[in-house]
Amino acid sequence: MSTAIILSAFWLGIMTAISPCPLATNIAAISFIGRKGGEKRHIFLSGIYYAVGRVIAYVLLGALLVQGLLSNAELSLFLQENMNMILGPILILTGLVLLGWIGSTQSVGINTKSLQDKAQNGGIFWALPLGAVFALSFCPVSASLFFASLIPLSVEHGSIFTLPTLFGIGTALPVILFAIIMVFSINFAGKTFNAITKVESHLRNIAGAIFILVGIYYSINNIYLN
Repeated sequence: MSTAIILSAFWLGIMTAISPCPLATNIAAISFIGRKGGEKRHIFLSGIYYAVGRVIAYVLLGALLVQGLLSNAELSLFLQENMNMILGPILILTGLVLLGWIGSTQSVGINTKSLQDKAQNGGIFWALPLGAVFALSFCPVSASLFFASLIPLSVEHGSIFTLPTLFGIGTALPVILFAIIMVFSINFAGKTFNAITKVESHLRNIAGAIFILVGIYYSINNIYLN
C-alpha cells in the first residue's frame, strides 16, 4: 500500500474531524475532557480514551462493510474491475457535499444526550464509549467522507483494518491535540480552537474543489478514455 493511500485515509479523517457536525461533537468532547481543568492526568487520559473509542467505532464499522463487500466473490470482482470508474463520480459528489452544494447539515446517528449526561458525572473511562457514539453520529459531510470515500478506497486496496484505523485516528487527532494543549495551557487551547474554527470553511472548500478535480480526472481517465 502506497504512502499516498495511507496519507489519504488519514487526511479524510482530519477533514471529517473539522467538518461542522463532527466539529460540534468534538467541542462537546473537549468540554467533557477539560471539565476538570486542574487535573492534567485526567485531561490527558480522557483524550486518549475518547480517541480510542472513535478508532474502535470506525474500525469495526469499516471492517464490517469492507469484509462484507470483499467476501462476496461476484461483487468483489465487479468492484475490483470497476472501482476506478465508480470512484470518479463518488469523489465529485463528495466534493459537492463538502462545498455545501448538496446535502444538509442535519446529523443522523445515536442519540448521545443520555450518554453525555452519564459521562459528565462519570470517570475518565466514559470518554471511550462517548468517542464511539460520537463517531457513529453522521451528517452528510462525515457520511460522504466515510462511506463514499474511505470505504471505496479500503475496498480497492483490500484494507479491512489499516485504512479505517488511520481514518479514526485522523478524526480524533484534534481532540488529542487539545487534550495535550489543555494540559499545558487552557488559554492557549481556546485561542487554538478559535483559529481552527476560522479556517475550517476554507479547508473544507479547498478539499471540496480538490475532490471534484480528482473525480473529474478519474472519470475522464477511466470512463471516457477507457
